[in-house]
Amino acid sequence: MKNKLYVLLFLAFLFSGTALWAQQKATPKAGEGISTFLLRHNRSPKKYYDDFVELNKQKLGKNNVLKMGVTYVIPPVKKSSGTPAGNTAAKSTTEKNTTAKSTETKQQPSKSKASKIGTTINEPLFGKELANVKVTSNRLAGACFYVVSGHGGPDPGAIGRVGKHELHEDEYAYDIALRLARNLMQEGAEVHIIIQDAKDGIRDDTYLPNSKRETCMGDPIPLNQVQRLQQRCNKINALYQKDRKNYSYCRAIFIHIDSRSKGKQTDVFFYHSNKKADSKRLANNMKDTFESKYGKHQPNRGFTGTVNGRNLYVLSHTTPASVFVELGNIQNTFDQRRLVINSNRQALAKWLMEGFLKDYKDKK
Repeated sequence: MKNKLYVLLFLAFLFSGTALWAQQKATPKAGEGISTFLLRHNRSPKKYYDDFVELNKQKLGKNNVLKMGVTYVIPPVKKSSGTPAGNTAAKSTTEKNTTAKSTETKQQPSKSKASKIGTTINEPLFGKELANVKVTSNRLAGACFYVVSGHGGPDPGAIGRVGKHELHEDEYAYDIALRLARNLMQEGAEVHIIIQDAKDGIRDDTYLPNSKRETCMGDPIPLNQVQRLQQRCNKINALYQKDRKNYSYCRAIFIHIDSRSKGKQTDVFFYHSNKKADSKRLANNMKDTFESKYGKHQPNRGFTGTVNGRNLYVLSHTTPASVFVELGNIQNTFDQRRLVINSNRQALAKWLMEGFLKDYKDKK
């Protein structure tokens, strides 16, 4: 009897220990942040970031920085509701879209256009009131976007002034970037928000206070300009290597606000890569969309925005076709109204989304 009891206890210990032995752990490579680390281990940062922090919070540095030489626990793969409990190799649809290797180079998106309409996406970056995004259209199903607001972290970008208030480029570009990302999601697109602030969300305030909380998908943003730009390019390129297998159309947008003499009023203008025809077509479609909107909403004003090819760092170092947009002159009184009035920020985001929609249709 005792022998049987010992055997049962041994088996219980053996099987309870199996789960612990199977727990995946790894150490980060030089320069890796949490998002890059998760991607390297086939985990979507959007889905697994919070789980990773919770599992490893005692081992992380300030601002959740990974420490070299430290072993971290990798979150276990989450099973979708339709996955059999014993099928540990199965992955959720979301994870397949972002991490799994495809056996076909022209694989279609795993979610059908019809099934995605009506679903709700939760994105905490939009803030509590707007975090739940209902997909209301399939017009951008099959498309994937990388939305990047300029500067951030230790670099506020250009600074304008209205009375005693300072207008910081990174804050207004970020708010418009979030609004654009939400609009794209509503249209059925896959969206990666590259520059992130865990606290701000979409704000309707006139004057947006500056902070240095912004990260590059969880990683601290370097002060050095080249390092800062290369960091966001690396994030986009790593994501694109996986996304290109699942999406027929992938595009990046870099959102900035210009700084010129106070008397110089400017319209929205666009830059494209000189080496990519898709980038040039996208910039022209954006410009045509804005021209059309100005013609409808301000017919007596006209639109003087331009499109030009520039050898900008981010345009040259990102693999997917991209567009660089300047939303106005942060020093000019009239251009400032385009930024400080929240309905104008929403209109800018909507028109940028419609520019993408026009380009997506042309691509088809």
